[in-house]
Amino acid sequence: MAAHRTDEAPRHDEVVRGQVRLTAFRRVSHGLYLRRSHGLGNEEEFLRELRAWVQVLPPGAVFTHLTAARLRGWRLPAVPEQVPVFAAVRGTERRPRRPGLICSRLVARGLGPPDPIELRRGLPVDSAEEIVLRAARDLGVLDLVIMIDSALEAGDLDHERMQAVLASGRPGVRVARTAYELATPRCESAGETVLRLFHQQMEVDVEPQVELYDAAGTFIGRVDLLVPAIGAVHEYDGAGHRGQVQHRNDLRRERGWSGTGYHRRGFVLDDLLNHAAVVMHELDRALARPHDARRIARWRRLVANSLYDERGRERILNRWQRAMGFDDWSRTT
Repeated sequence: MAAHRTDEAPRHDEVVRGQVRLTAFRRVSHGLYLRRSHGLGNEEEFLRELRAWVQVLPPGAVFTHLTAARLRGWRLPAVPEQVPVFAAVRGTERRPRRPGLICSRLVARGLGPPDPIELRRGLPVDSAEEIVLRAARDLGVLDLVIMIDSALEAGDLDHERMQAVLASGRPGVRVARTAYELATPRCESAGETVLRLFHQQMEVDVEPQVELYDAAGTFIGRVDLLVPAIGAVHEYDGAGHRGQVQHRNDLRRERGWSGTGYHRRGFVLDDLLNHAAVVMHELDRALARPHDARRIARWRRLVANSLYDERGRERILNRWQRAMGFDDWSRTT
């Protein structure tokens, strides 16, 4: 396997290993410092830190889990502010143990030789299928579907390779299989994925990303979710819909549907997480069907095991802290 060292880092990426007390450097982790560089955005600093982490990883190591998903540009769930860096080594390579780093040893069973290392944004990343499997060992189904939806939309996941991973019997395959079966490449935001999964748990058939036309065949819009049973359009209204310009466009778009039989309803994350029972009753009334408490119970279990739930988020953070053998986040930066 070829070594993964990246091209020569920019001058402002100057990395020092050892103990540094100069104010011109900031601490990335124990014995790893990075020269301060002002005026950079969060994403640029993220890449600088990963280039620093490469210096302490063994040859052949790759980034995986949430770290690699971010490098690949996948959409992520409600990730906490403080998240460790995830890396993976294979075979007998040493696994570095440092605050802020979780380094796993992933063993492929019967899946053939490892793939050539892929670079994203100049940094080594695991294969898309392995990223999903590694994340499935920590995250819930709701979190994972968001990532898989994005990976499918980007064309990163290969169906045959994913099926081979799911049949491997390795840790995480149960959650990964459930999430993969629920995923679709036809969602365009994390909020849309959450809204679609809510409808699925409520046993409401929906079609994502549908183009609508009026009786004359004129295109009138593309919608997040269409509920064919009642001709309703259900959409996720995230932060982008709160702006004045977008709000005007949304109203103009709805007026254009007058007389077409379509009517729109918008949902925000608070509706789905904190007022799910109210939304369920609204759907039941619209569909003229009796209420079934088992539907809301399924949804609440899905949320409770995800990063969207406070206790679920605490469980995952505690698991990461135990994996690092370290419990003081303030010393990781």
